[in-house]
Amino acid sequence: MHELSLMQGVTDIVKESAEQNNICKISKVKLVVGKFSMALPDSMQFAFEAIAASEPLLEGAVLEIDTRPIICQCLECDSKTEIGDNYHFVCSGCGSAKVEIIQGRELYLDYYEGE
Repeated sequence: MHELSLMQGVTDIVKESAEQNNICKISKVKLVVGKFSMALPDSMQFAFEAIAASEPLLEGAVLEIDTRPIICQCLECDSKTEIGDNYHFVCSGCGSAKVEIIQGRELYLDYYEGE
């Protein structure tokens, strides 16, 4: 379960930033997770809740995950295609396999809220 180590890294970043900005309590953490990152949102949620339960700074904080689909742009016809669960990287416009992934690899901390 690599989601646990991912969430440990996220919470470490949030704790360090909160300390630098004199924030005593975190209420919300927002992540952006692309489908092609292969990070599972449900597992990340579970890991966050486990970590937050033992961290006074994060106790009661809510994790919000913005999941982004995989979108490819065709290098032949320039159209954009959302890739489904079959991971079939083919342009829906012209059928070309010459596509570039332009969205879906994201995995970052967007922001956190606290007081």
